[in-house]
Amino acid sequence: MHYSHPAKCLFQVLLLMLALVFPATGFTRSAPDDGVMLVSELPKEARATLQLIKQGGPFPYDNDGVVFGNYERLLPKQKRGYYREFTVKTPGARNRGARRIVAGGEAGAPREYFYTDDHYASFRRIQE
Repeated sequence: MHYSHPAKCLFQVLLLMLALVFPATGFTRSAPDDGVMLVSELPKEARATLQLIKQGGPFPYDNDGVVFGNYERLLPKQKRGYYREFTVKTPGARNRGARRIVAGGEAGAPREYFYTDDHYASFRRIQE
């Protein structure tokens, strides 16, 4: 291919612009996952569970409020008993499902919350 000088410069500028718009990693850009989500981003069932936690219950599942061991080590390291787990209802599920809120802090007075929708494979801190 033979280009005149102005056409070659224009072609190079076009290539540079395309490289900036479409990075080498692919043609889509996703928002960075900083591990934080707003309460408004939670499913409505998770917002209801968070409200129950803050008011101290009553909780619909027997396992709600049990100590969460953090065996996956995905949450910040704390002494045993710091974290407690609560079930987030999953519409259509015949069991407890995979969604949970884990509350961290003193029992009855949590000060941080984490959401998982994949049964502890990942967590996002809930920002209020």
